[in-house]
Amino acid sequence: MKSYIIGHQSDFTERRSRVVHIEGMEIAVFQLTGGEFQAIENLCPHKKGKLSEGIVCDHHVYCPLHDWKIDLHDGLVQAPDEGCVQHFDVRADEHGNVVLLMPQAGSIAS
Repeated sequence: MKSYIIGHQSDFTERRSRVVHIEGMEIAVFQLTGGEFQAIENLCPHKKGKLSEGIVCDHHVYCPLHDWKIDLHDGLVQAPDEGCVQHFDVRADEHGNVVLLMPQAGSIAS
């Protein structure tokens, strides 16, 4: 895994997203209520809506195009819809930096 510092905790707002571009991929990083961070690919599998523009409720984001509900913990689309987006590990370190972990090339699973 490669790690990237993508900002400081103070750069993020609860229930909002921040978009980062790493290794040619657009990733939406969310700070959930309580300070937990989650990161997913920024494209809904349905019609490629920007998930970073969706509404966050609990640990889900709703696609702004057709209201698909996606779990931020694992990237799975919730029933009755089907699909998934790539999920990335992200955490805050002891200095308050937000660190995204990216799988090595060739090991990304969808």
